[in-house]
Amino acid sequence: MSLAITVLFYLATVILIAGLAYRIWVYAKVPAPLRIATTPAPVTKGGVVLRMFREVAFFESLFKSNKLLWLLGVLFHFGLLLVLLRHLRYFINPVPTVIELIQPFGKYAAFAMIIGLLGLWARRFIIDRVRYITAPSDHLILALLVLIGISGASMTFVSHTDIVGLKNFTMGLLTFDWKPLPSDPLLAIHLFLVSVLMIIFPYSKLLHGVGVFFSPTRNQVDNPREKRHLADWARKFEENS
Repeated sequence: MSLAITVLFYLATVILIAGLAYRIWVYAKVPAPLRIATTPAPVTKGGVVLRMFREVAFFESLFKSNKLLWLLGVLFHFGLLLVLLRHLRYFINPVPTVIELIQPFGKYAAFAMIIGLLGLWARRFIIDRVRYITAPSDHLILALLVLIGISGASMTFVSHTDIVGLKNFTMGLLTFDWKPLPSDPLLAIHLFLVSVLMIIFPYSKLLHGVGVFFSPTRNQVDNPREKRHLADWARKFEENS
């Protein structure tokens, strides 16, 4: 089991990094021939940076359009953030004080994450227009995330795993000094599900967390009257004509 999880983790890490790098490269290469910023939009680059920060950190546009969906999104995303920060203790030695202080909050943030996910999943059944555009892959991804949350919370509140042995295992992965994985079926299931998530992440709708930075409706300055917008490919075409 230790060997299987080790190989799967390395494979998932390679696929995640290579997949993200490729998708970011594709996003960066897509031309934006027109100024299509969603108005009212900033007219300066500093304003665009501030707008992107509000969008990523506080889901500003979602708050304006749908308060319930915004609340569910906040529960999931910020719960997930605290859970991930809490998990850093398994990959850092010594553990910084700030990560130690996060531990109690990250423990209970798993419930916020699961509640948010279940709410987001429920609306895909309850709301007609959302159910109509929901694909089977959407249900599978939500199910995967819910199972990851439940299996992780279960190891904290139901069946405790060997934390010391788990940290030895994870640190061994980082230093290529492999250690045995604690004999815990629930832990093996959790790590397997996380590895599956890492593998599918670059090729699923979950990539919206990266794609938002490349959205021309959000990252463009709204100055079409003050300055002519000319894409690189169009500029080369004009120069050669």
